[in-house]
Amino acid sequence: MTTTENHIAEEYSLAAYANDPDRITDYSVWNDDVTSVIHAVEDSAEAIFTWNYDKGERAQLDKLYEKAKTSQWNGQTDLDWSIDVDPYKTLAPADPLEVQYFAENPESPMHKFNEEEWAEVGVESMNWSLSQFMHGEQGALLCTAKIVETVPWIDAKYYAATQVVDEARHVEVFAQYLDQKLGGVKYPCNTHLGLLLDDIINDSRWDMTYLGMQIMVEGLALAAFGFMHQTTEEPLLKKLLRYVMSDEARHVAFGVISLKEVYQELTVAELRDRQEFAFEAALRMRDRFMRQEMWERFGIDVKEMVRFTLAMPDELRVFQRLLFSKIVPNCKKLGLLDAGDGWLRDRFTDIGVIEFENWVDTADEYADLDEVAKDREAVAG
Repeated sequence: MTTTENHIAEEYSLAAYANDPDRITDYSVWNDDVTSVIHAVEDSAEAIFTWNYDKGERAQLDKLYEKAKTSQWNGQTDLDWSIDVDPYKTLAPADPLEVQYFAENPESPMHKFNEEEWAEVGVESMNWSLSQFMHGEQGALLCTAKIVETVPWIDAKYYAATQVVDEARHVEVFAQYLDQKLGGVKYPCNTHLGLLLDDIINDSRWDMTYLGMQIMVEGLALAAFGFMHQTTEEPLLKKLLRYVMSDEARHVAFGVISLKEVYQELTVAELRDRQEFAFEAALRMRDRFMRQEMWERFGIDVKEMVRFTLAMPDELRVFQRLLFSKIVPNCKKLGLLDAGDGWLRDRFTDIGVIEFENWVDTADEYADLDEVAKDREAVAG
């Protein structure tokens, strides 16, 4: 990934860069090659064998591995696929405050939308979101398989192998839900997400796979799943999301536990490189949730929608900010927030998410999110 500052002219501030509709929409091109089912990315990393099989050298990773083995679930038997889903009645409707913001502004691209069109926005938003979740989970599947190959610790290889199984299950259940309950996958992988996944896979440094996937992509996904879980009343989706969250919390904890050890040994210059990578990844992840492909399907000017979304008052940008509620405290736990001159702290301040720095980090909360274990304890009790 090219560093953030290489993109920016001298007179162009990082804050302006982060919130520039032109930058966001220039990347957000519709995927014309929708008929292609194969996307190849060069992976230049070395596959690492380790002949040291001493299990338990890293006690936290060993504990996480044991937790993963007992928290496996089956998407076909643990979820009730017989539940009937009417997207217009049971899925989360469009946010009423967001509707008001766009409907009452005469300059808004959706100023003249009627009730039926707003209902379509809610349903399309759900299909778009779940489609991007599914694409991201396949990215996690490939990245975790790469971690198995590239990480030099046997404890980490053991745990990463369980995550490969988890990610395959996540892709499976999201694809099944979209196919059976929402009429199929309507949206290809968002460009911002796709470019980030390509960069993570292409990077030869094993810790960057951890940082890009386990901390950034998985951390943001965990927050997004939690938000959707709170807002939907559809029982099948609600349980599906809660089970996925149980896995995702372990995955993010895996990244925090592993990278905390590694980053203690890096130079200031090496940490700055990772800070810039983290910020660029954070922007791409935030920008992907502006639903550019969906607005294009509605025939709306995408750049205008991005501009209006960025101009939302803070009280309406709850979802955008909450996406960082896992990323910021985890970056702080890793020492990235204040490494060097505190460059990443300043950048997270620029985009209005530094408020989350003291929220609980995922390495300390993953056990509390293990819904699978709670369900089994309830049955046994």
